[in-house]
Amino acid sequence: MKIAQLDIENPFILAPLAGITNLPFRQMIKSCGCGLVCSEMVSANGLVYGSSKTMDYLISDVNEKPVSFQIFGSHPEIMADAAQIVESKGADIVDINLGCSVRKVLKTGSGAALMGDYQKAETIFQAVRQAVRIPVTIKIRSGWDASGADAIEISLIAQSCGIDAIAIHPRTARQAFGGKADWRIIRKLKKMLTIPVIGNGDVDTPDKAFQMISETGCDAVMIGRAAVYNPWLFKQIIARYHQDPQPDISLVDRFNDISVYIDRSIATMGEIRACRLMRSRLGWFTKGLPNSSRFRDGITKVENREQVQQLLWNYYHDIHTSCASQEDCATNKVDFF
Repeated sequence: MKIAQLDIENPFILAPLAGITNLPFRQMIKSCGCGLVCSEMVSANGLVYGSSKTMDYLISDVNEKPVSFQIFGSHPEIMADAAQIVESKGADIVDINLGCSVRKVLKTGSGAALMGDYQKAETIFQAVRQAVRIPVTIKIRSGWDASGADAIEISLIAQSCGIDAIAIHPRTARQAFGGKADWRIIRKLKKMLTIPVIGNGDVDTPDKAFQMISETGCDAVMIGRAAVYNPWLFKQIIARYHQDPQPDISLVDRFNDISVYIDRSIATMGEIRACRLMRSRLGWFTKGLPNSSRFRDGITKVENREQVQQLLWNYYHDIHTSCASQEDCATNKVDFF
């Protein structure tokens, strides 16, 4: 597929996830064949006013390209300046967040608050579009009620301002991640717009990815929370997309990928910070594996790479020896996810 002039290898996209989709996680997902990876949301104010912590969110690597960086804010001039910074750091796309409904974001007039302020949203779209040469996209929700009226109005405004694609998570701002995503709104937008529409929400299996495309006609599928627990979902979806046999993701493949993610995290953010982060991350990646709760208990106090890797591979050997046969471990006949 294409977003403006940008070619994307396949229509399966990693959603921006606050606190999660940093460089090491994006690299992990990219290695599974994902067509486009997205950063976690980045404060436009933080970029423009030179916060070193905020600038760290823009750390990237050529091997993850194409990559989209998402910014949030409520001031058109600052959003435009932030978009230029993102472009200068090598982003292939700048994305504008209109979906975050966290209170501290809403009270600044950012995120989902913009879905209730059409005029301000339009001014931001125009400012960002004029500021950069790379494609500009937006990520929205249904709006502030279930009708989808806000999504329709904002999308039409965005298209008229030259926005190049729209990702829609069809839950209301008040729903957060509760309830069920209303895919009918994705279908409505696809029928109304001429720019690409990217569907997001409740896709956690290959069947659901292709069901979303079939039911809505969307140009691409964006996957968020499901990828946190099962990054290998992208391998399964893309194999089906290419009409290839479903890949066997063995126990050792999974643990090797996790081990690489640990080392990349250490290289990106330092050993102490990365290893403390692993206390939660490794629990996500091993959810559903035998005795995973015991493993999660064991990683709650890790402080260094040696501890993390030792616990990880001890856990691997515990599962490996409990397999009914060596073939079971090789072919993934263990109760994953």
